[in-house]
Amino acid sequence: MLKKDLRTHFLELRKNTSDAIIEEASLVLANSLLAMPIWGHTYYHIFLHSAFKKEIDTGPIITLLRGKDKEIIIPKIAPQNQLQHFLLTDSTTLKPNNWGIPEPEHGIKVSPSEIEVVFVPLLAFDRKGHRVGYGGGYYDSFLSECNENTEKIGLSLFDPVDVISDSKPHDIPLDYCVTPEKIYTF
Repeated sequence: MLKKDLRTHFLELRKNTSDAIIEEASLVLANSLLAMPIWGHTYYHIFLHSAFKKEIDTGPIITLLRGKDKEIIIPKIAPQNQLQHFLLTDSTTLKPNNWGIPEPEHGIKVSPSEIEVVFVPLLAFDRKGHRVGYGGGYYDSFLSECNENTEKIGLSLFDPVDVISDSKPHDIPLDYCVTPEKIYTF
């Protein structure tokens, strides 16, 4: 399927998913991460979810990362479809952006080259690890700035589609995608 068709389809599926199912799936995903070979790293980048868009609640993953004494990096949308990355600390002040997504107002910036694991938001993914986001290009640009060894982990409420037919050569595939049912490795 084409990315635009997948966006429409999966946004509709999300819209019809209850908050209780999203809450349960978010806990299952966080617990599934414990079985993954990703815990030898220090710097973990994670998006703060939008409840309005019915995204996976990343709060349980953040709790898990804090419990393992990991450095947590969160994004802030900057001009020209870019992300800035800030260390999440006890003194980080969060403020909702225009889309209702909490972002750090200021803080300690972290270079993408220092980030070792990225939890990637997505709407859909395929069996080769290609993903469909919201179409703004924020994560495509960000992932291209990361170290080639950075582990990219998608978080999805739904299982993969067979193929995203209009994936581009510059699209950076995931290394893993975690769903409530399974961990996919690419």
